[in-house]
Amino acid sequence: MSANIHGKQGGSVNLKDTNAIASDRRFSDSAILLLEDGQVYKGKAFGALGSTIGEVVFATGMTGYQETLTDPSYDRQIVVQTFPHIGNTGVNGEDGESSRIWVAGYVVREPSPTFSNWRATGGLQGEMIDQGIVGISGIDTRRLVRHLRSAGVMRAGIFSGSALDDASIQSLLDQVRQAPTMGGSHLTGEVSTEHIYTVEPCGQYQDQEPLCTVAAVDLGIKAMTPHRLAERGCRVHLLPVGTTMETVRSLNPDGVFFSNGPGDPSTADQEVALLRQVLDARLPFFGICLGNQLLGRALGFETYKLKFGHRGINQPVMDLKTRKVEITAHNHGFAVKAPKGDPVPSPYGEGRYGRVRVSHVDLNDGVVEGLECLDIPAFSVQYHPEAAAGPHDASYLFDRFVTLMQDAKEGKAHA
Repeated sequence: MSANIHGKQGGSVNLKDTNAIASDRRFSDSAILLLEDGQVYKGKAFGALGSTIGEVVFATGMTGYQETLTDPSYDRQIVVQTFPHIGNTGVNGEDGESSRIWVAGYVVREPSPTFSNWRATGGLQGEMIDQGIVGISGIDTRRLVRHLRSAGVMRAGIFSGSALDDASIQSLLDQVRQAPTMGGSHLTGEVSTEHIYTVEPCGQYQDQEPLCTVAAVDLGIKAMTPHRLAERGCRVHLLPVGTTMETVRSLNPDGVFFSNGPGDPSTADQEVALLRQVLDARLPFFGICLGNQLLGRALGFETYKLKFGHRGINQPVMDLKTRKVEITAHNHGFAVKAPKGDPVPSPYGEGRYGRVRVSHVDLNDGVVEGLECLDIPAFSVQYHPEAAAGPHDASYLFDRFVTLMQDAKEGKAHA
């Protein structure tokens, strides 16, 4: 095969003999990022030594690397950080979106050799080593991202240590190409909670009776999401994937929430079936990210894979009802295919769920970023209004959900 090798300064050379790479492995910290199309990027090991394979994607946030790393939606993905300098504030015990790092691998241009922050409890490199996360640094991430924007995200592998020394480039490339693709992958079961647990109202509502009770299906939920509901007076019951409608009803919820999560929404038939039962029961519903895609499927729309997706904390989205532009946080590689403009009957069941309209669109590429049902109490957005690392322009959506639940409790007709 012929490999295209990208060095630290961004130069490249075509090598007909890939053994030339092996001759350059003079240091124990050498690492390579190998894309399924044959491109090879040389750098230094960052984090644990070893190998990892996943879908390589890029995130454009200038801050919030700890929240990115611990977001369960990044399960089985190698994340490229476009901001060049990563790790200067270390890591702490408060900012994680879950109890562990979920990314399959991590790619940065220049990791900070030191960290300094009054809340830091350790360094990023040490945390990655402790959790066995394989990464690479010192590559031209700008060149890599330009390639991914052109060719699309794809499978890739990071190899260092004995995983790199003991194998040929061809054998490593074979490993990458044999890995499963993100399309067709059902991953919610890998990241969901195993047991039901509850987040009680907090802040000004702490130790008070909840204003509303929410049954939240954890498809890979970020910790900030139930917190945003709790600080609005909600008691939130977190439920595992596979939860039945009987379990949902036993909690006597005022509303149901579906979270973000990894994988291909077209594979989530069980989750869609549960959501249709929720809609049939006319329980107020709110979905975020994967929850938006599943609402789209439940309503009868199709989903599709984006070429390189939206990942970052600076995406402009327009609310089509108010024409207000919000700067929002995103992490999605799939989207809903639905007509923009006037409301349409929901395709499923010959309009079974009434009229639906696209409520939000991304101003960069026109991707559907929200759905609103006009005849039943249900809505969703594709982006992340909880935005722990990012803008809070869309936090009003949690207020909208609380209002929807309170109106239903008071018997007010959905308008």
